[in-house]
Amino acid sequence: MANYFQHDTAVIDEGATIGTDTKVWHFSHICSGAKVGQGCSLGQNVFVANDVFIGDNVKVQNNVSIYDSVVLEDDVFCGPSMVFTNVINPRSHVSRKDEYRKTLIRKGATLGANSTIVCGVEVGEYAFVGAGAVVTKDIPAYALVTGVPARNVGWMDRMGNKLPFKGDHEQSFNCPILKVRYTLKESYITVEDL
Repeated sequence: MANYFQHDTAVIDEGATIGTDTKVWHFSHICSGAKVGQGCSLGQNVFVANDVFIGDNVKVQNNVSIYDSVVLEDDVFCGPSMVFTNVINPRSHVSRKDEYRKTLIRKGATLGANSTIVCGVEVGEYAFVGAGAVVTKDIPAYALVTGVPARNVGWMDRMGNKLPFKGDHEQSFNCPILKVRYTLKESYITVEDL
Protein backbone atom coordinates (compact mmCIF):
# COMPACT_ATOMS: atom_id res chain seq x y z
CA MET A 1 0.00 0.00 0.00
CA ALA A 2 1.24 3.48 -0.90
CA ASN A 3 2.49 5.72 1.90
CA TYR A 4 1.35 8.85 0.03
CA PHE A 5 -2.03 10.28 -1.03
CA GLN A 6 -3.12 10.07 -4.66
CA HIS A 7 -6.42 11.63 -5.73
CA ASP A 8 -8.61 9.33 -7.85
CA THR A 9 -8.06 11.49 -10.95
CA ALA A 10 -4.26 11.72 -10.58
CA VAL A 11 -1.99 9.54 -12.75
CA ILE A 12 1.27 8.25 -11.32
CA ASP A 13 3.18 6.18 -13.85
CA GLU A 14 4.80 2.94 -12.73
CA GLY A 15 8.40 3.58 -11.69
CA ALA A 16 7.87 7.06 -10.27
CA THR A 17 9.25 7.50 -6.75
CA ILE A 18 6.89 9.29 -4.35
CA GLY A 19 7.91 10.03 -0.75
CA THR A 20 5.99 9.40 2.46
CA ASP A 21 3.14 11.80 3.27
CA THR A 22 3.23 13.46 -0.16
CA LYS A 23 -0.13 14.47 -1.64
CA VAL A 24 -0.85 14.35 -5.38
CA TRP A 25 -4.10 16.17 -6.15
CA HIS A 26 -6.73 16.30 -8.94
CA PHE A 27 -5.73 15.68 -12.58
CA SER A 28 -1.99 15.66 -11.87
CA HIS A 29 0.44 13.42 -13.79
CA ILE A 30 3.77 12.13 -12.47
CA CYS A 31 5.93 10.39 -15.11
CA SER A 32 7.76 7.11 -14.49
CA GLY A 33 11.27 8.54 -13.97
CA ALA A 34 10.29 11.35 -11.61
CA LYS A 35 11.52 11.44 -8.02
CA VAL A 36 9.34 13.30 -5.51
CA GLY A 37 10.40 13.63 -1.87
CA GLN A 38 8.54 13.36 1.43
CA GLY A 39 5.82 15.69 2.67
CA CYS A 40 5.28 17.39 -0.69
CA SER A 41 2.02 18.79 -2.06
CA LEU A 42 1.39 18.71 -5.80
CA GLY A 43 -1.77 20.71 -6.50
CA GLN A 44 -4.41 20.32 -9.15
CA ASN A 45 -3.25 19.84 -12.77
CA VAL A 46 0.48 19.51 -12.01
CA PHE A 47 2.72 17.70 -14.51
CA VAL A 48 6.08 16.21 -13.47
CA ALA A 49 8.30 14.88 -16.30
CA ASN A 50 10.70 11.91 -16.17
CA ASP A 51 14.00 13.68 -15.53
CA VAL A 52 12.80 15.73 -12.55
CA PHE A 53 13.96 15.65 -8.94
CA ILE A 54 11.78 17.21 -6.23
CA GLY A 55 13.12 17.34 -2.67
CA ASP A 56 11.24 17.12 0.62
CA ASN A 57 8.46 19.50 1.73
CA VAL A 58 8.07 21.10 -1.71
CA LYS A 59 4.77 22.85 -2.45
CA VAL A 60 3.69 23.00 -6.10
CA GLN A 61 0.48 24.94 -6.59
CA ASN A 62 -2.15 24.39 -9.32
CA ASN A 63 -1.35 24.38 -13.05
CA VAL A 64 2.44 23.99 -12.90
CA SER A 65 4.39 21.81 -15.36
CA ILE A 66 7.86 20.71 -14.25
CA TYR A 67 9.72 19.62 -17.35
CA ASP A 68 12.82 17.44 -17.81
CA SER A 69 16.09 18.71 -16.32
CA VAL A 70 14.47 20.66 -13.45
CA VAL A 71 15.67 20.11 -9.87
CA LEU A 72 13.73 21.51 -6.90
CA GLU A 73 15.61 21.21 -3.61
CA ASP A 74 13.88 20.90 -0.22
CA ASP A 75 11.28 23.47 0.89
CA VAL A 76 10.78 25.10 -2.54
CA PHE A 77 7.44 26.84 -3.20
CA CYS A 78 6.09 27.03 -6.77
CA GLY A 79 3.18 29.47 -7.04
CA PRO A 80 0.06 28.91 -9.13
CA SER A 81 0.60 28.76 -12.91
CA MET A 82 4.32 29.52 -12.75
CA VAL A 83 6.31 28.22 -15.72
CA PHE A 84 9.52 26.24 -16.26
CA THR A 85 11.14 25.85 -19.67
CA ASN A 86 13.85 23.39 -20.73
CA VAL A 87 14.86 24.50 -24.25
CA ILE A 88 16.29 27.96 -24.91
CA ASN A 89 15.29 28.19 -28.58
CA PRO A 90 12.29 25.92 -29.25
CA ARG A 91 10.90 25.31 -32.73
CA SER A 92 8.06 22.91 -33.43
CA HIS A 93 9.85 21.35 -36.42
CA VAL A 94 13.28 20.95 -34.70
CA SER A 95 13.85 18.21 -32.11
CA ARG A 96 16.04 19.55 -29.28
CA LYS A 97 15.55 16.84 -26.65
CA ASP A 98 19.33 16.42 -26.45
CA GLU A 99 19.74 20.15 -25.71
CA TYR A 100 17.71 20.43 -22.49
CA ARG A 101 19.30 22.87 -20.06
CA LYS A 102 19.38 22.08 -16.35
CA THR A 103 17.45 24.40 -14.05
CA LEU A 104 18.29 24.31 -10.35
CA ILE A 105 16.03 25.83 -7.68
CA ARG A 106 17.87 25.85 -4.35
CA LYS A 107 16.51 25.08 -0.88
CA GLY A 108 13.73 27.31 0.41
CA ALA A 109 13.29 29.42 -2.74
CA THR A 110 9.88 30.86 -3.65
CA LEU A 111 8.71 31.16 -7.26
CA GLY A 112 5.70 33.49 -7.33
CA ALA A 113 2.44 33.01 -9.21
CA ASN A 114 2.76 33.30 -13.00
CA SER A 115 6.54 33.73 -12.84
CA THR A 116 8.64 32.19 -15.62
CA ILE A 117 11.99 30.48 -15.08
CA VAL A 118 13.92 30.33 -18.35
CA CYS A 119 15.97 27.12 -18.52
CA GLY A 120 19.62 26.96 -17.57
CA VAL A 121 19.47 29.19 -14.49
CA GLU A 122 20.06 28.65 -10.79
CA VAL A 123 17.80 30.32 -8.25
CA GLY A 124 19.69 30.61 -4.96
CA GLU A 125 18.69 29.46 -1.47
CA TYR A 126 15.69 31.31 -0.05
CA ALA A 127 15.53 33.64 -3.06
CA PHE A 128 12.10 35.12 -3.73
CA VAL A 129 10.85 35.51 -7.31
CA GLY A 130 7.89 37.90 -7.39
CA ALA A 131 4.61 37.17 -9.16
CA GLY A 132 4.87 37.53 -12.92
CA ALA A 133 8.66 37.95 -12.97
CA VAL A 134 10.70 36.43 -15.82
CA VAL A 135 14.00 34.96 -14.63
CA THR A 136 16.61 34.90 -17.43
CA LYS A 137 19.82 34.65 -15.37
CA ASP A 138 21.07 33.21 -12.06
CA ILE A 139 19.55 34.69 -8.90
CA PRO A 140 21.72 34.91 -5.76
CA ALA A 141 20.64 33.43 -2.42
CA TYR A 142 18.10 35.53 -0.48
CA ALA A 143 17.53 37.94 -3.41
CA LEU A 144 14.09 39.45 -4.04
CA VAL A 145 13.58 39.79 -7.78
CA THR A 146 10.66 41.27 -9.71
CA GLY A 147 9.87 42.44 -13.23
CA VAL A 148 10.55 41.49 -16.83
CA PRO A 149 13.34 40.61 -16.97
CA ALA A 150 13.67 39.93 -13.24
CA ARG A 151 15.90 42.37 -11.36
CA ASN A 152 17.13 42.37 -7.78
CA VAL A 153 15.01 44.87 -5.82
CA GLY A 154 15.86 43.76 -2.27
CA TRP A 155 16.65 40.86 0.02
CA MET A 156 14.49 38.32 1.89
CA ASP A 157 15.00 36.32 5.06
CA ARG A 158 14.32 32.60 5.53
CA MET A 159 10.79 33.37 6.80
CA GLY A 160 9.82 35.27 3.63
CA ASN A 161 10.12 38.75 5.13
CA LYS A 162 11.96 41.59 3.41
CA LEU A 163 15.29 42.41 5.06
CA PRO A 164 15.72 46.07 6.09
CA PHE A 165 18.81 46.70 3.96
CA LYS A 166 19.15 50.06 2.19
CA GLY A 167 21.58 50.43 -0.70
CA ASP A 168 24.37 47.98 -1.46
CA HIS A 169 26.94 48.88 1.23
CA GLU A 170 27.92 46.27 3.82
CA GLN A 171 25.28 45.89 6.53
CA SER A 172 23.86 43.28 8.90
CA PHE A 173 20.55 42.36 10.51
CA ASN A 174 20.02 40.05 13.50
CA CYS A 175 16.85 37.93 13.38
CA PRO A 176 15.58 37.39 16.95
CA ILE A 177 13.19 34.62 15.85
CA LEU A 178 15.64 32.34 14.02
CA LYS A 179 18.66 33.63 15.99
CA VAL A 180 20.75 34.24 12.88
CA ARG A 181 22.62 37.23 11.43
CA TYR A 182 22.11 38.19 7.78
CA THR A 183 25.02 40.15 6.31
CA LEU A 184 24.92 41.90 2.93
CA LYS A 185 28.37 42.32 1.40
CA GLU A 186 29.29 42.80 -2.27
CA SER A 187 25.73 41.99 -3.45
CA TYR A 188 25.55 38.66 -1.60
CA ILE A 189 23.94 37.56 1.66
CA THR A 190 25.68 35.37 4.20
CA VAL A 191 23.94 33.86 7.23
CA GLU A 192 25.51 32.83 10.53
CA ASP A 193 24.09 31.62 13.82
CA LEU A 194 24.01 34.09 16.74
